[in-house]
Amino acid sequence: MNTLDIQGLRITLPGTARPVLDGVDLTVAAGETVALVGESGSGKTLTSRSALRLLPAGATTEGAVRVNGHDVLTMHTDQLRALRTGTVAMIFQDPRAAINPLRRIGDFLTESVRRTRIMNRTDASVRATELLRAVGLDASALHKYPSQVSGGMLQRVMIAAALMGYPALLLADEPTTALDVTTQAEVVALLAELRERFSTGLLFVTHDLDLAAAISDRVYVMYAGRIAERGPAETLFTHPRHPYTAALLASTPRLTTPGGRLAAIDGQPPDLRTVLTGCSFAARCPLATEVCDQQTPVPQPVPGQPGHQAACHHSDRLDRSAADV
Repeated sequence: MNTLDIQGLRITLPGTARPVLDGVDLTVAAGETVALVGESGSGKTLTSRSALRLLPAGATTEGAVRVNGHDVLTMHTDQLRALRTGTVAMIFQDPRAAINPLRRIGDFLTESVRRTRIMNRTDASVRATELLRAVGLDASALHKYPSQVSGGMLQRVMIAAALMGYPALLLADEPTTALDVTTQAEVVALLAELRERFSTGLLFVTHDLDLAAAISDRVYVMYAGRIAERGPAETLFTHPRHPYTAALLASTPRLTTPGGRLAAIDGQPPDLRTVLTGCSFAARCPLATEVCDQQTPVPQPVPGQPGHQAACHHSDRLDRSAADV
């Protein structure tokens, strides 16, 4: 059984002409790291938040979002509260926006498990101290306020907080975006170590392809609320079979890239106020033909590459050179 199993997820918001998420399928197994990548606005964060049913007001849903076999979208209030305080935890992008600046770090770490009676005060303090040590901090951090520690230390506190309730699934929403490169590397290594130590499934949301390649076992590439391509990290990044994936890889800055203008993807993602027919990437795709405008592509297996699928009418026209641009 997968820790997270999203099937046919469709989310529609008031005032939009098409779903924000349109038939998303995604799985995360126990102890596995899955990266969800794509441009800003592609639906990555909303996909991850669906595992906690943290949806915008007025959202209507179709499909299923199962955590440990239980559908989150149909849970009662008590079940949902238990899910959010124990089974699933989230590391948000900006730790300073997620922590009350007027409360000590120790209170922040222990409050949820004490309020839900998962642990008493003594056990919660012991657990918080253990987790702070696991993320490279000492017990003195318990008595400090958020303003008294650095951004990197505060992100470590967020990771410790996410692990307080022994979660089966950890959602990381671009947790290294606000950090410097050195601290980013430390946090990524820490997440990998904790995932292995606690056998926690990890869904890592990022727009950084190099980071996704370094941390993940499998990758999902999202565009305009749909999964464009999925597969093992190594295979997907060396042999992309969707023009959007190839374009993202080509636009990634490299130290070995000759001087001059960086590669970019022409055009803009489709507007939510516009109905989509056919492939959502067709207007920006150099391989697009008439069939792309008329028929929505469905994910197809890539021959000779187990677990690799691409939703493209012309995936066979992409070769190895597309990944090396």
